[in-house]
Amino acid sequence: MSFNTFGHLFRVTTWGESHGPALGATVDGCPPGIAVDETLLQQWMDRRRPGQNRYTTQRREPDRVRILSGVFEGHTTGTPVQLMIENTDQRSKDYGEIAEKFRPGHADITYWLKYGIRDYRGGGRSSARETAARVAAGGLARAVLAALLPQIRITGYMVQMGDRPIDRARFDRREIARNPFWSPDAEAAREWAGYLDDLRKSGSSVGAMIEVIAEGVPPGLGAPVYAKLDTELAAAMMSINAVKGVEIGAGMAAAMLQGEENADEIRMGTDGPEFSSNHAGGILGGISTGQDIVVRFAVKPTSSILTPRKTITRGGEETEIVTRGRHDPCVGIRAVPVGEAMMACVILDHFLLHRAQVGDGGGGQIGQAQPFQRRSAKAAPSGCRRR
Repeated sequence: MSFNTFGHLFRVTTWGESHGPALGATVDGCPPGIAVDETLLQQWMDRRRPGQNRYTTQRREPDRVRILSGVFEGHTTGTPVQLMIENTDQRSKDYGEIAEKFRPGHADITYWLKYGIRDYRGGGRSSARETAARVAAGGLARAVLAALLPQIRITGYMVQMGDRPIDRARFDRREIARNPFWSPDAEAAREWAGYLDDLRKSGSSVGAMIEVIAEGVPPGLGAPVYAKLDTELAAAMMSINAVKGVEIGAGMAAAMLQGEENADEIRMGTDGPEFSSNHAGGILGGISTGQDIVVRFAVKPTSSILTPRKTITRGGEETEIVTRGRHDPCVGIRAVPVGEAMMACVILDHFLLHRAQVGDGGGGQIGQAQPFQRRSAKAAPSGCRRR
């Protein structure tokens, strides 16, 4: 299987299977001299860790990340950073009865048709367990961003479960960490709790919509045409297991707007250009504007459910299947820290690309505004702001 790597300068290769002895990531291109240790990375792993409440899979994995290379005396050396997470609570026997059957909605049948082999123990590489490695790599990316662009803040949260969206009028950032759904709307979280309890007890599942925002991103990240920042963010989010749709800024809703509504008007502020709105999601022509980067992605319902579904066997016989084992009734919950990790990796990768192309200078001045990175490699400009 090829194509297990993403990124240009900050390159992440994930490895391992859901029910193998371990999984992890090899990160190449991490700048040297960045303070990092296992405790720093573990805080992000703990946000994704399964079995923390009744709304996620009850697989009990500590998800302890180990740094095997690329760090010496608490700082990165510039050589590849090897991250490993051991699997400790596999129950491969739960999948024995489906070894000859293809689970509808899963990658079983496509893996078989492509490779002539599949790992039926939880799906192998197609399992959402693979995303633990992404979160570990994202923790490393956050450490680098904290050193080079400390003003950046990346926040993910759930904005919809099934057909039940949050009320944006009740948006409270403080609520995100106070409920198991990463919801900024406390009332929606309470409603979702009862709704998901009923689904979980019935053996069913539901999809969700996740939003990830990167604040403090300076203007100038990204490149026209084939390395657009929004292109690479969309690809990163779409690569997450169970994601079926991605949008930037207004996204699909932009198709319902007229030109006067969609165009984010620009005015001159005291520190540079300011935008009256952010329908573009902080990206124009593939390049960041200095506004918040806004990405949303849709996660499908977990396909492992107790309701019998029609399928076929490897021999071509028609049959039914019930998928037992431990599964997330709403996989979108644990997709929140994964989306944050992918945002961090892409933003860092494009910052490193920009710095490699134009150094500490570059960029055109508008009025008295400072161009991108004119001050120093570690101090970002105020850039463009939303009123």
